[in-house]
Amino acid sequence: MRKLDQRGVADTWLIAFIVTLIAFLGTAGFGLWAFAGRQDYKNNVDDKIAEAVAAAEQTLSEKKAVEFAEKEKNPLKTYTGPAAFGSVTISYPKTWSAYVDEANGSTPVNGFLNPSFVPTATDSQKHNLALRFQVSNSSYTTTVRNLESQVKSGKIKTVPYTAPKVPGTVGVRVEGQVATGKQGAMVILPVRDKVLKVWTESPQYIGDLNDIILANFTFVP
Repeated sequence: MRKLDQRGVADTWLIAFIVTLIAFLGTAGFGLWAFAGRQDYKNNVDDKIAEAVAAAEQTLSEKKAVEFAEKEKNPLKTYTGPAAFGSVTISYPKTWSAYVDEANGSTPVNGFLNPSFVPTATDSQKHNLALRFQVSNSSYTTTVRNLESQVKSGKIKTVPYTAPKVPGTVGVRVEGQVATGKQGAMVILPVRDKVLKVWTESPQYIGDLNDIILANFTFVP
């Protein structure tokens, strides 16, 4: 029988040791790589969770602010105009300020309303007010006819309109450019031999126009 000499045995053990060492180092390296990857994933997950929590808190805070602002609008304030011009009655949020000019001959009722403060008549041209209303000596028919060119050009859209609390009077609702450089919504209604306009100069307040102003306003046709 052939016998291995000591050198052969040593070589065999050396090869086995080297193979084992390489396997160990490979396993250890993979373990370190996996651990590092897991830590990186954990850190990223923590960051994403923190971002999601912050976003949820911000959304909740904004929602509460909106709810508070809506509650603060009540109870509503009320303006009632002169009986000679239809006794126009406008209910509006108590957080808004109002200025009504009743001394202009051609526009006997001219109202300006806005949250917190109302700019002067001159400065109001520079601002998009939450609410405007007017009773003017113009003819309703002429006023509506003058809208035709704007409808054709696409600047506005019009639909028939009836105030919820004055169902017997039919007017028109305008959406789009309610004045030069001002976008919003307006209703136009006949009041005896005059015309009544109620409008907002900003899309931001269309909800208030619909839900508060138009839902509650009245006049005597």
